[in-house]
Amino acid sequence: MSLVKTKDGVEIYYKDWGKGQPIVFSHGWPLTADDWDGQMLFFGQRGYRIIAHDRRGHGRSTQTWDGNEMDTYADDLAALTEKLELRNAIHVGHSTGGGEVARYIGRHGSGRVAMAVLISAVPPLMVQTEKNPGGLPLSVFDGLRAELAKNRAQFYKDITLPFYGYNRPGAQISEGIREHWWLQGMLGGVKAHYDCIKAFSETDFTEDLKKFDIPTLVMHGDDDQIVPIGAAGLMSAKIIKNAKLKVYPGFPHGMPATNADQINADLLAFFQQSKSASA
Repeated sequence: MSLVKTKDGVEIYYKDWGKGQPIVFSHGWPLTADDWDGQMLFFGQRGYRIIAHDRRGHGRSTQTWDGNEMDTYADDLAALTEKLELRNAIHVGHSTGGGEVARYIGRHGSGRVAMAVLISAVPPLMVQTEKNPGGLPLSVFDGLRAELAKNRAQFYKDITLPFYGYNRPGAQISEGIREHWWLQGMLGGVKAHYDCIKAFSETDFTEDLKKFDIPTLVMHGDDDQIVPIGAAGLMSAKIIKNAKLKVYPGFPHGMPATNADQINADLLAFFQQSKSASA
């Protein structure tokens, strides 16, 4: 397996395929690099170098007890980009991965970054506070932790329904997509997944987003039941300078899987337009 070792000895698994401009994919909780299958194949076939890693505590990376928070996730991503000597890279983050991309740019700058994309992403802040009244109450995330601790395997089966909008009337349910989500989740460590709920829900990315100085696309479905668009995509697009916002009517949180054709086409158009504009 391809691994990069971090300063604290954690081994981060990654895939690195193809040649061309690199696209680095950061996955959501509690998944793995495999969640990007539909994007990796599509962009690899179109002449891009495609890279995706399993976050620490997730998938095939070390199952860590400590360090399951955004600063360390961002530093792990930086270690990967440095090992692979990436330049002019496009960073794409889904859900928690969008937070990872934001904190990576916030902590390490955009010197190696050409463009960024936040898909159904958690920034700027998910939890409800006095300054963020549109967020979700802390009790929502306490509930997620309680369900995970009680019966992680069943919890991971149940959450796929709202994740992909399969609980909506008339939804065309793919049991394969649901099982793929469940398998990815069960590969990771329970402590890391438990801690990551706090990381994705309580981390404030506002100052990170203000540091974005590269072309950025914010993509969000308006029927996202996991990361509601109001306190997420709509807010991020206002904070990031010159960000492009694309809202998808009726699309769920897991739209890179359920609506891969549309998402991939829009990503490709953004990459090509941004590259032409900077040429």
